[in-house]
Amino acid sequence: AKMTRKFFVGGNWKMNGDKKSLGELIQTLNDAKVDSNVEVVCGSPSIYLDFVRSKLNTKFGVAAQNCYKTAKGAFTGEISSPAMIKDCGVNWVILGHSERRHVFGESDELIGQKTAHALENGLGVIACIGEKLDEREGGITEKVVFAQTKVIADNVKDWSKVVLAYEPVWAIGTGKTASPQQAQEVHEKLRDWLKTNVSEAVANSVRIIYGGSVTGATCKELAAQKDVDGFLVGGASLKPEFVDIINAKA
Repeated sequence: AKMTRKFFVGGNWKMNGDKKSLGELIQTLNDAKVDSNVEVVCGSPSIYLDFVRSKLNTKFGVAAQNCYKTAKGAFTGEISSPAMIKDCGVNWVILGHSERRHVFGESDELIGQKTAHALENGLGVIACIGEKLDEREGGITEKVVFAQTKVIADNVKDWSKVVLAYEPVWAIGTGKTASPQQAQEVHEKLRDWLKTNVSEAVANSVRIIYGGSVTGATCKELAAQKDVDGFLVGGASLKPEFVDIINAKA
């Protein structure tokens, strides 16, 4: 089944970069020799979505890092998927990232509503789930990620537009990476959950990608795991080594 799941590498630039540094990064990506069997999407700060989409080679996708759950209205500071994101030629959005959940207090319910809205408006969704350190140490990793996945699943009609990103919160930006075995174990359990609660077809086709301190050094062994279908890359996506991560399977 894995052969039919196209490897997916997302770069989450978070709140980093300006036109000069991002312009240089885009030039590096445009010039790089990248594996054509990999789908690559770069998550740009919203203020630069238009700039990035206009400069980045069309073989790369672009994602917003967040969006709201309605099309327009009196929501100061928010951005809309159908009107604004798609108007910039951008086809993806990252939703439910742990920083949105834990720094900005977004609930499972809100993330579910945003997911439904983005999908209804034709955006692809990179939906993030993951446990905190105390949850892993307390032995409730599965309980936590299954609950988060259920809220997303309840809001999805077409799974072909969804990539599920497993990001253990304790591994994000800490330099701690889940071991390939730890990642594979959770990915396999998530796939089993999808089989039981959604369908076998969805379980076999949906890409489950890993995020959390992925680097050029750690990516190859992670990519070799049978249920790891790609990566969501933070800090390293701003560096030339992002190209090595894209080519992890090559």
